[in-house]
Amino acid sequence: MAHIDTIAAAATPAGRGGVAIVRVSGPRTPEIAATLLGDLPQARVATLAPFPDEHGEPIDVGIALFFPGPHSYTGEHVLELQGHGGPVVVERLVARVIALGARRAEPGEFTLRAYLNDKIDLAQAEAVADLIDAGSADAARAAMRSLQGEFSTMVAGLIDAVIETRVYVEAAIDFPEAEVDFLADTELATRLAQLQEHFAAIAASAQQGRLLRDGMTVVLAGRPNAGKSSLLNRLAGYDAAIVTPIPGTTRDVVRERIEIDGMPLHVLDTAGLREAQDAVEVEGVRRAHAEMAKADGVLFVIDSAADPEADAYRAEREALPTGVPVTLVFNKIDLVDVLSLANTISGPRRIAVSATTGQGLASLRDHLKQAMQFQTPASGSISARQRHIDALERARHHVDAAVELLTQRRAGELMAEELRAAQRSLDQITGVFSSDDLLGRIFGSFCIGK
Repeated sequence: MAHIDTIAAAATPAGRGGVAIVRVSGPRTPEIAATLLGDLPQARVATLAPFPDEHGEPIDVGIALFFPGPHSYTGEHVLELQGHGGPVVVERLVARVIALGARRAEPGEFTLRAYLNDKIDLAQAEAVADLIDAGSADAARAAMRSLQGEFSTMVAGLIDAVIETRVYVEAAIDFPEAEVDFLADTELATRLAQLQEHFAAIAASAQQGRLLRDGMTVVLAGRPNAGKSSLLNRLAGYDAAIVTPIPGTTRDVVRERIEIDGMPLHVLDTAGLREAQDAVEVEGVRRAHAEMAKADGVLFVIDSAADPEADAYRAEREALPTGVPVTLVFNKIDLVDVLSLANTISGPRRIAVSATTGQGLASLRDHLKQAMQFQTPASGSISARQRHIDALERARHHVDAAVELLTQRRAGELMAEELRAAQRSLDQITGVFSSDDLLGRIFGSFCIGK
């Protein structure tokens, strides 16, 4: 896809650094390069050159690299100017390139052009951002595998299997005199069963990839002085939250990101749940409830010494959000001789810990992984996003509907339509079919310069 305009932006983070890169892409790139540098650099050869301003005075001296299209990241002519990493120098160089005929790039626009020019598919484009944002070595490796096309290959194989099944079903429609034989054939039932198994395998892999990228969010809730902040500090491994004997020390939400065997864990410490003493605490309690409603789980922390029967949980149970799993965490077990874990309460899982000594923390970590069905990353893990999970689920729903139509109604036309809908949902993952609104949301989250 040809673009009329040429874009430019810094491709390295803002601030001071040893080296900064200004990237240019578009049809006017050779003209801009020749004007700025005095001549168009040899393709894919690092060239030392001054970068002068409009008066011929050097803005900087650095390395110029020219990549003729379509053999470049974006598929267009690309110029990279590598200079010293001072913010003033970088901005002057960007302004000079803009004065020569480029415009400032929008967030993610370089990668968007790579996608539109068929250099990468949409899943690979998202993997670029996931690689940049990776919070662990496992997440980075998974993103790199997706960037290299492993996830796209898995999805493509699934699409091929759907298409083959469609062809088999539509053959019955094209030859109505044989329709009963086709639809009653065990071959079709076998194909659909294999397709369902294929979906299950890829969905499981994608779910693990989504957890590697996004992780799990849990909220620490409970009465003041139950030990929520101490538990956060113990999980984080350092003093992330202030801990004092004064009830109500935590007023706002304290967020901390940690890692459990490769799974990112976002832990939110919140204000103690009680009758608020002032307007600030009222707001803190409101925010606590708001965060619980959005979380993957709630760890309701109980002071085992002061509240062995978990009366605090009984008092707050009705106010907790429905649909969010709750785990009762009996803290301060180092202060009690016998712990009952409030067996009179039905429902929530109970875990005993001591934020002071660390006792029980391993069980809590294992519980959190099990709650999200997270497995220690294998060598073949791929990076995936929630939209990929949703698209796979929609496609699987259509395949399940096709199976039902086969077993109950022998309705070939309706089966074919369900399989077409499944294929369309899968196409959304790699971007064979995608709306402008979806592309705007995806690439708008990228950093400028990528």
